[in-house]
Amino acid sequence: MNIFTQIFKQLPFFNEIVSAVKNEIYPIGLNGFSGIHKAQLALALVSEMNKPIAFICENEPSAIKLLNDINELAKAEIACFYPAKELSFTAMEGISSEYEQTRLCSIAKILDGRCRIMLLSIEGAMQRCIPQDALQNYSFEINASDSINTTELRKKLIDLGYSICDQIDSKGQFSIRGDIVDIFSIGEDFPIRIELWGDEIDTISYFDLDSQRRTQSIQKACIMPTKEIIFENNQKLCKDLESIADSIKKSKKSERIKEFILKDKQLAENGLALTNLDKYYNLAYPEKSNIIEYFNNGIVMFSEFAACVSKANDIISTSAEDIKMLFEEGILFKGVEDYLFEIEDIMQVCKKIPLLTVDTFLRGNSDLLHLKKLITANCYQTGSWSGEFKQIKLELENFCKEGYCVIIMAGSEKTVPMLVGDLVKEGINCEALKNNSEIVHGKVYVTDGSVSGGFDYPDCKCTLITQIKSAKVKTRQARHKKGEAIRSLSDISKGDIVVHSVYGIGKFDGLSQITDHGITRDFITINYAGTDVLYVPVTSLDMISKYISASDNDKVKLTKLNSGEWKKTKNKVKTAVKDMADELLALYAKRQASKGFEFSEDTDWQHDFEERFPYRETSDQLRTISEIKADMQKPIPMDRLLCGDVGFGKTEVAFRSAFKCVMDNKQCAILAPTTVLAWQHFQSALKRFEHFPIKIELLSRFRTPKEQKEILRRLARGDIDIIIGTHRLVQKDVEFKDLGLAIVDEEQRFGVAHKEKFKEKFPQVDMLTLSATPIPRTLNMAMSGIRDMSVIEEPPQDRKPVQTYVIEHNDGIINQAIERELRRGGQVYYIHNRIESIEFCAEKLRKAHPDAVVEVAHGQMNEKEISDIWRRLCENEIDILVCTTIIETGVDVANCNTLVIENADYMGLAQ
Repeated sequence: MNIFTQIFKQLPFFNEIVSAVKNEIYPIGLNGFSGIHKAQLALALVSEMNKPIAFICENEPSAIKLLNDINELAKAEIACFYPAKELSFTAMEGISSEYEQTRLCSIAKILDGRCRIMLLSIEGAMQRCIPQDALQNYSFEINASDSINTTELRKKLIDLGYSICDQIDSKGQFSIRGDIVDIFSIGEDFPIRIELWGDEIDTISYFDLDSQRRTQSIQKACIMPTKEIIFENNQKLCKDLESIADSIKKSKKSERIKEFILKDKQLAENGLALTNLDKYYNLAYPEKSNIIEYFNNGIVMFSEFAACVSKANDIISTSAEDIKMLFEEGILFKGVEDYLFEIEDIMQVCKKIPLLTVDTFLRGNSDLLHLKKLITANCYQTGSWSGEFKQIKLELENFCKEGYCVIIMAGSEKTVPMLVGDLVKEGINCEALKNNSEIVHGKVYVTDGSVSGGFDYPDCKCTLITQIKSAKVKTRQARHKKGEAIRSLSDISKGDIVVHSVYGIGKFDGLSQITDHGITRDFITINYAGTDVLYVPVTSLDMISKYISASDNDKVKLTKLNSGEWKKTKNKVKTAVKDMADELLALYAKRQASKGFEFSEDTDWQHDFEERFPYRETSDQLRTISEIKADMQKPIPMDRLLCGDVGFGKTEVAFRSAFKCVMDNKQCAILAPTTVLAWQHFQSALKRFEHFPIKIELLSRFRTPKEQKEILRRLARGDIDIIIGTHRLVQKDVEFKDLGLAIVDEEQRFGVAHKEKFKEKFPQVDMLTLSATPIPRTLNMAMSGIRDMSVIEEPPQDRKPVQTYVIEHNDGIINQAIERELRRGGQVYYIHNRIESIEFCAEKLRKAHPDAVVEVAHGQMNEKEISDIWRRLCENEIDILVCTTIIETGVDVANCNTLVIENADYMGLAQ
């Protein structure tokens, strides 16, 4: 028996629950249950009662969170998710059937026992679904002893919503190639291949989608429909539509209604599938049916019942407004508007089924529910473990003293043996959790995985400590000046210093209208030195840019027109750039000719450090690590560029290089372009190097002048092994005792002078630069052989490719993308890079998504405000973050999977 189920079954209140269900004393009210306790309760009830459970939550993110906890505790896919359907009443060019197929797949898993718990939102419970008898009628089995007519099978599959293709790659598809029939049924986990001998079935087997090779022979396969609304034949649908059209009384509105109906009828007559079948649910199935009817022999549970009732009422209210609008447009009409169950209807369906309401706090009961038993749990949800060893050691010592049985969920599989080894060394009775492990008080078990929170049951002295991988709270980024191109007249104000590419530096003096040959035109007025004035047509706006300088605009020397001064200035700059290029070539030649430090082979500590990486390395990561180590072990100073997309593992490669450097008693410097990114690297390094006696420090503006002075003193003395910092590291007062490696992250964000200062000051030091978007100069050097380059192209395991859409601004598409992300429990970044209008943008999104928490973040907020925003974002308290490009500087939130960028053409390549 699963140890989490063992623990829960020991609790006195669990026996009360089981006894009440068996004696048909329900509805039962349970309170004192947080998220993790609800997951354990469902798991234990399924084990004890052997009945399927429908677990209804307030919304889909809550349901998905509970689903993940249940499957993680069970170490198996015992629970499935039943999503609410995106109802479509208007004909579309195309519509995704993903949610509909997921619903049918979940039903199939519950019916055949592959899953025992279904998680769904109250909205999913309120929607109509395919009745059980209809699903049974439209599903069929193919047995190894059957004979098949491929023409009839083809028609049958198309009627059930399957699409035909040359080679299948997803559920709901089939292929017929001579005597081979491939089908990926909604009811199966793997695609099936049927090999025929004439019309007789020779073999049925599962096969692999990638290799297209057979994997396992089977005797039968279940074929289920891929859509919920099925008409046995289009003739019946056409007849029904014609009958409805004839029954509508003549009026101006009725003509529009008839037009929609007859258009659908024409499509049906031509054998084309309708994309708005949700409208005709009543015609397909006159008797209303919902998902709870599939659990007549099971158990229904509500998570936070009062919140579910409130949400149900909101859905009905919103639906009434939608129906009214659709009626006015002629899309819906009488007889087809009833597509939702009300909460009263759901409670009626639940009357003969064991019903449990599971709440965190006891709330006033609704008139809908008359509880026959109330049970209060004595349990607590505990916070997550940050991953710091000292913290966990202290907690475990306290729990073991009190005679607790402790389970630690430590994240990845690789972490388990290392953590067990470390704890045993500290004298703690600890071992890895096995399938047959029993509850032993005073003992610690370590397993992989993580859940939403830990638990503590004082009644049986058992606790769970879980590690949740989440981004650290970030702090405010440094402000810096950026070049501003003028794209419209609203970008400049009267009095701004501007630069004309031909005539030089002047002061913008507004717009003037000048009439020439009877034609009046708008001109930009620019005042130059003395009384000189230049009029530039507004159509030549691209020739003007804002002046950028560290000095105040009032002290800027204006150019005099026709003096040749501006031409001389441009020539000076060209010469300076050429001189700098010559210096760079000389510098690289000097580095190639000089003798560098020859790092030694990997030590046992290096192997130990690499083993403690909690993820599985990609082959590209291993290759680049090998290339960098080989360079470091050569007597020539390394100068390597490491390219790789965001999240592909460049930082881990850099940390391994830094560790190798420190193992030879050398110092390592890591440069980051902003304080936020430097802080993030510092936090990551502290956690990654915590098991080794390596001294790490941060040098940035987040340190006080006194702290900076002390850090510089220790750095020069050699008391610091790894120093992480911003541009502050390239200043004159920074001295190293023995620098061996310099790592520059996001190298495209540094100026040429800043990057080359290190190389000039330390010509014998190894250099490693990291970038997702290297600038052309750097890339050219790598391609021409002046610098070496490594590339990480392979994404981490289970990472999905990014799907990018470039479209004109369309609120409908944007809102659909946001809703889709929120439905699957994710979060959204919305980039609006104008602070003056960012609040207006956020308010617009709040109106479009009233259930979502929308917040704002930008660089003019103070450190405390931004830190609070990052904390709430990391803890999933914010659904949509409307922000400027502040997030480009290292804010890492794994749950943010959708990024909407307004005016992406205004962004630079690195952004």
